[in-house]
Amino acid sequence: MDSAPEMDSSTSINSTNSSNSSLVASSSTSSSRYENQKRRDWNTFGQYLKNHRPPLSLSRCSGAHVLEFLRYLDQFGKTKVHNAICPFYGHPNPPAPCPCPLRQAWGSLDALIGRLRAAFEENGGKPEANPFGARAVRLYLREVRDLQSKARGISYEKKKRKRPQQQIPSLPPPPPGAN
Repeated sequence: MDSAPEMDSSTSINSTNSSNSSLVASSSTSSSRYENQKRRDWNTFGQYLKNHRPPLSLSRCSGAHVLEFLRYLDQFGKTKVHNAICPFYGHPNPPAPCPCPLRQAWGSLDALIGRLRAAFEENGGKPEANPFGARAVRLYLREVRDLQSKARGISYEKKKRKRPQQQIPSLPPPPPGAN
């Protein structure tokens, strides 16, 4: 049985190596940026499953494995998330450095899960068996959002949809002397 290589710190969700970059360059004219990112994310998740001990098949993957993957990705994060005991907890722009960990930003994780959820179904998965749509994953994302908003002093409010303005037909000017 071949053993899969361990993922090292140079592997991240946004990484591209020389073989991928030539593939992306040749297909970028036919695929959107979103489609390219979705494909890279899907390949990264597939690599994660291969490197999992014991290796996992996609059919045996659950929401718990997705959570494990998201926690694994935190080591590549660039967003400072202050601990509750940090003096800068709740400050969006701390005045000095602190030892708090870097994590994946909530928005990045949310977008990643959206792309992986779509990729799962595009690659033959049934919507009702989609591990990226599991309740545990949704709860985890909500928890990360709330924790990060408190830790960084930034609120994540749901954007309100703008309703299209209705066109009011213009009225003809009143006739002279009609007062």
